[in-house]
Amino acid sequence: MIRIICLTEVGLQLARRLQHLLDSASTPINSDVCYKPTPFKEHIQSYFTQGDILIFICATGIVMRTLAPVIKDKYNDPAVLVLDEQGQFVIPLLSGHEGGANELARQVSELLENQLVLTTANSYLKPKYVVGMGCERHCPEQVLQGLLAECLVKVGLTIDDISAITSIDIKSDEVGLIGLAETLQKPYLTFDAKTLSTMEGRLSTKSDYILKTVGVYGVAESAALYQAQQLTNNGSELLLNKHKNKQATCAIARSYSL
Repeated sequence: MIRIICLTEVGLQLARRLQHLLDSASTPINSDVCYKPTPFKEHIQSYFTQGDILIFICATGIVMRTLAPVIKDKYNDPAVLVLDEQGQFVIPLLSGHEGGANELARQVSELLENQLVLTTANSYLKPKYVVGMGCERHCPEQVLQGLLAECLVKVGLTIDDISAITSIDIKSDEVGLIGLAETLQKPYLTFDAKTLSTMEGRLSTKSDYILKTVGVYGVAESAALYQAQQLTNNGSELLLNKHKNKQATCAIARSYSL
């Protein structure tokens, strides 16, 4: 859930405008406008601890003083953005990379046609991109290639930007995935469930069915996140959450290196 929090009438107008733009986007994003939630501190801390993404339209000082007691770390805290009341600037304040605040801020900046203000050090580093895929047994290569092409378009990348295609080790002999990697001239890497489970806290969604079937909550996201992290020895984040068609899933992760 994305909660757009505002404290003034001017802020409320911007919040409603942003909510409409998010809902009307090519990939609709559900949001809830919270106007002067009372008691403020209790409500905001509750939203944050339950994992809601927060977009504030107010001063950053108010946000930080309110959230300070419940902030844990960038791998577990939800994304937090701050907008000025005029809607001229958007700042990803917390969980910029690992929590997805930078990517959401980029989307908000495009919707509002305003200035994105990135303050994280990784803004000056080189990104590495990794594709993670899962599929039904004997999924045709062309089906996988079509899904991957759609996902690359969504994030404005080409196959030349991708470092590797990854999956879980039970797919190490999957002909379609192997063929896809060979066709695109990319390494095809697989990892066991124990290794992929270390990425559990960073997944956008968790499937109990997939857990019972292969031993992890999600194959595509876990594999992409793990390999991206291995490339740089830094943290990784999802650039594109899991997308799927009837036979396969695809996710794209990113990490940064000097």
